[in-house]
Amino acid sequence: MNPIILPAFQRAIHIGPLTIHFYALAYIIGLLIGWRLVRHLASRPPIAATGEQVDDFLTWATLGIILGGRLGYVLFYQPGYFFTHPKQIVAVWDGGMSFHGGFLGVTIAIIWFCLKHRINILAFADRIAVAVPIGLFLGRCANFINGELWGRPAPAWFPFAMVYPDAGPMPRYPSELIEACLEGVTLFIVMLVASRFVCLRRRAGTLAGMFVTGYGIARIIGECFREPDPFLGFLPFDTTMGQLLSIPMVIAGLCIIWFAGTRPRLTN
Repeated sequence: MNPIILPAFQRAIHIGPLTIHFYALAYIIGLLIGWRLVRHLASRPPIAATGEQVDDFLTWATLGIILGGRLGYVLFYQPGYFFTHPKQIVAVWDGGMSFHGGFLGVTIAIIWFCLKHRINILAFADRIAVAVPIGLFLGRCANFINGELWGRPAPAWFPFAMVYPDAGPMPRYPSELIEACLEGVTLFIVMLVASRFVCLRRRAGTLAGMFVTGYGIARIIGECFREPDPFLGFLPFDTTMGQLLSIPMVIAGLCIIWFAGTRPRLTN
């Protein structure tokens, strides 16, 4: 079967002197849709936060994603390069964001915000967790449009193999779309269905634990189709950095679910 040859997409939209990158557009749309969803979920019993508090957290979440995502990429993926080129650390427009770093950034933002406003941390995190796959889906779609983070060489029988403009003539897995389906669509459906059960919402931390576990599993599977970053390559046992960073997430997620099961149910 002939592979699909991708055209060289434009990586940004140009409106006069204004340039909007698709990756930035994915962040903006994901945050706005997620904000509206969290606002709805937070008002369902047991109430996790007021609408105004969710509105305020949008700024905190944005900072957590950008700062955490960039610092995570610097520390996890290319510390040697960035420590010798410190001015490049702030050059987010050149690409380079880590979900695991963004996850830590948002986690810190949630804890800090909830302590400041005296909100139940786990209950608030449950609502945030349901919306995160939206941003993950849009981010992977932006990766695909940008022709980056392409897949490993695909076998001849694979029907959707693609030739990327910057990856040579070899047909490859569309790993960005595979990850979008796993981390975005599948995980979002699971989280949205789970959030409809009031018994799970009353076990504060259950939904957050489900997301952390689910993302870790989805990322480990997705990495099996993705070409490792050239400056890292394969790690011991043919693993990738994304897989190694996801293993602790699976363990942490299961621990959070267990902890949530030991806590009293919320009643408000």
